[in-house]
Amino acid sequence: MIIEATAHDFAVLLRGAAPNDLRLVPDSAIAPPEVLQMLADLAGAIRTGFAPAAWLIVEDGELVGLCSVARPPEDGEVHIGYGVAASRQGRGAATRAIAELLTWAGADPRVGRVTAETGVDNLASQRVLERNDFVRIGERLDVEDGRLICWQAVTD
Repeated sequence: MIIEATAHDFAVLLRGAAPNDLRLVPDSAIAPPEVLQMLADLAGAIRTGFAPAAWLIVEDGELVGLCSVARPPEDGEVHIGYGVAASRQGRGAATRAIAELLTWAGADPRVGRVTAETGVDNLASQRVLERNDFVRIGERLDVEDGRLICWQAVTD
């Protein structure tokens, strides 16, 4: 399940606690503190013009990951990123979260398509998108992340 992540939720996470009566994954972090701060700042900036901007990925009351809008939406396109705690990967949480996000996107008239990118070697993330009917629309080279596959799902 996904739950909208607020500025308060990110503040709680940055203090090392779980928001909303959730439990943190005890054996691995959902993201390093610097990534949490970057996501909090990004969500805060995007939230001024578009909300929701981020979601908590929750499984059985445990906060297992995050999903967020990765750049300000433009012309009906919402670009997302997501991650799940290492010890909870491979259990379908990301696939279920992205399916739920697509349901939200399909009901939101502001959203016509959802896009994402995966590293060419990140087969698990590619499968998450394929299972949710994303299609490959190209590749690009990123200075920091190397070769990326570009994906799109049409929601309208």
